[in-house]
Amino acid sequence: MPQLLDKSIEILSVKHLRGPNMWTYHPVIEVWVDIGDLEDYPSNLIPGFYDRLVKALPSLQEHRCSYGEPGGFLKRVEEGTWPAHILEHLTLELQNLAGIPGGFGKARDGDRRSVYKVIVSAINQEVTLTALQYARDLYLALAQDTKDPVAEVKTIIENLRELSDELLLGPSTACIVNAAEERGIPSIRLSSGNLVQLGYGAKQRRIWTAETDQTSAIAETISRDKDLTKSLLASAGVPTPRGRTVTSHDDAWEAAQDIGLPVVVKPIDGNHGRGVFINLYTQGEIEAAYAVAIHEGSEVLVEKHIIGDEHRLLVVGNQVVAAAKGETVWVTGDSKHTIKELIEIQINSDPRRGTAEECPLNPVRIDSAVELELARQQLTGTSIPPLDQKVLIQSNGNVAFDVTDQVHPDVAYQVALAARVVGLEIAGVDLVAQDISKPLAEQGAAIVEVNAGPGLLMHLKPASGSPQPVGKAITDHLFPPGANFRIPLIGITGEKGKTSVAEMIAYFLRLTNVNVGLACSKGLYFGNRAVQRSDSANWEDARRTLLNRTVDAAVIENNSLSMLIEGLAYDRCQVGVVLNLNPKANFPEYAIYDEDQVFSITRTQVDVVLPTGVAVLNADDEWVAKMAELSDGEVIFFTKDHDSVLINTHLQNGGRAVIVGKQQIALKWGLNDQKNIPVPLPSHAAIDSKWHSLNLGAAIAAAWGLGIPFNVIEAGTETFMPDMLHPAEA
Repeated sequence: MPQLLDKSIEILSVKHLRGPNMWTYHPVIEVWVDIGDLEDYPSNLIPGFYDRLVKALPSLQEHRCSYGEPGGFLKRVEEGTWPAHILEHLTLELQNLAGIPGGFGKARDGDRRSVYKVIVSAINQEVTLTALQYARDLYLALAQDTKDPVAEVKTIIENLRELSDELLLGPSTACIVNAAEERGIPSIRLSSGNLVQLGYGAKQRRIWTAETDQTSAIAETISRDKDLTKSLLASAGVPTPRGRTVTSHDDAWEAAQDIGLPVVVKPIDGNHGRGVFINLYTQGEIEAAYAVAIHEGSEVLVEKHIIGDEHRLLVVGNQVVAAAKGETVWVTGDSKHTIKELIEIQINSDPRRGTAEECPLNPVRIDSAVELELARQQLTGTSIPPLDQKVLIQSNGNVAFDVTDQVHPDVAYQVALAARVVGLEIAGVDLVAQDISKPLAEQGAAIVEVNAGPGLLMHLKPASGSPQPVGKAITDHLFPPGANFRIPLIGITGEKGKTSVAEMIAYFLRLTNVNVGLACSKGLYFGNRAVQRSDSANWEDARRTLLNRTVDAAVIENNSLSMLIEGLAYDRCQVGVVLNLNPKANFPEYAIYDEDQVFSITRTQVDVVLPTGVAVLNADDEWVAKMAELSDGEVIFFTKDHDSVLINTHLQNGGRAVIVGKQQIALKWGLNDQKNIPVPLPSHAAIDSKWHSLNLGAAIAAAWGLGIPFNVIEAGTETFMPDMLHPAEA
């Protein structure tokens, strides 16, 4: 379409909201785009656009959009919608097709003609921004009809998959994180790798793939030494193959003769099956295997070959939770192709094989192990086998065929014992057996290795059989069901008074003998220690509080600007306090102009209150009082109005309220129960303007919501002084 060839979409700014925000509970990117003259070209005015879009991405049929039904978005395109809206859906679908989690999107007007905000779920800022840039290019290609849309989408998906493999968590770590989040356990990625914190503060646990902060360094070292592992297992009565380490070709052959042929030759501290040769009979085979194995490890182990298939069993907390079996790999001759060609045609063409982490089977390459296997059949990679001749390529192929339901109880016991002997709470135990459904002793089976940090993909995406919920098993081991996995977390927001309320709440908590982390505009404090004495009411310092393993409870002040441009640093809170709201406040640089938008920012603090938590709300502020219906948890109102209709109705319904008077503060629940706390005289507090405000009532309500005893709250009310919480450092 000639008149569109010079049109473009400019990305003006990118904002990464890393936690719950005014749009949604999850991280998003908010991208401002200028569609320029495309403002005059809604989709229904671009000839052929709809057909090209459907051809490029037929899966858009699943997008419901405002119609709330499949095909809803495409109906909007057919009727006529603008590029920013289409950009939102293209970004989401490109991520979805590339296997990138995320499903939230919005497009909203910006602050002037042709400028829009596009908001999209962002598990990783760089990945999602790249997807959005691809979506922009794809939209322009579709609008201008300049490229093959199907080929363009295929290239984009491949590129996004490569980028996500590089930047996102690996599948093993991700399955644990996803299982944790399904249980409401928050996660924080601690590095660009797979190091992740689950939970906050003193109740956190750390994982690195399938290793945890309780994985013993000694146990891991033992597991890498196959000879030492076998010795320890044998001492506990666990069946293992006879064998010993060897120092030369000749020693390897001598050991094989002593043990009895056939044998296995492998590096003593190798991994991933590299340099492992099985079922060796001749001196030449054994010496050739030694030459390869010595380059894969520090020493070489020769042990008795056990008849059977290789199996990998996953042990979590002394329980076998998954099992996979290996299978031999063959090709069949056709009198036309070489063995190398047959491997590509008959084996590597399997869509389950690939180098990407989500592929359960690896591609087969003619390496030294395959060469040795072929040589035993008097073949090479360039041999052309006759029609229907079966050629063995790998005798210990990928262990990726689920057999969890077949594991005999005796096998499970022996495997769990092996992990316990080595000292691993999570272990991948390799054994060779003819039939996993029978006891090991009946078939001369044996455990050959115990591995720390086992890969989980074979259990998550087996080549055949049912996927196993191994992420859930590990999560439940780290955080036993029924246990409280959260520290008390209190978030405070409002137009004014936030800092003093945050200080008071932290003081009340300290009186219960817990180590409190406080991030507020006065600074960042851990217990009595001032980490920094500058404004810490921001995402970074709040997150530092949650990372600290010594923090038993966290009090976090959130200002409106930080919530707008960064989001909250936590997923949920036990107590969310909203003091007040200024409906006239605005942030024109972010296109926030009216009271509804300000309300949407502030309500985020209430949105994240846990179902078992409490929203502490100012009943005297009309806008704040409206937030009561948004809380998943209980609501405690605080007020100065003794005759408030809202409070009276709330109490009639069995609710709780804090009523601030000149001489006392009344804590009421229902119509008949009440506890009075005297208000200290101004001379005692030296801060009469604060003590005679709603701030004290808000802090007391939060302490009440936390379950702090009345006598502690009363003592804290009498003794709190500004800055006494954070004495000057010596």
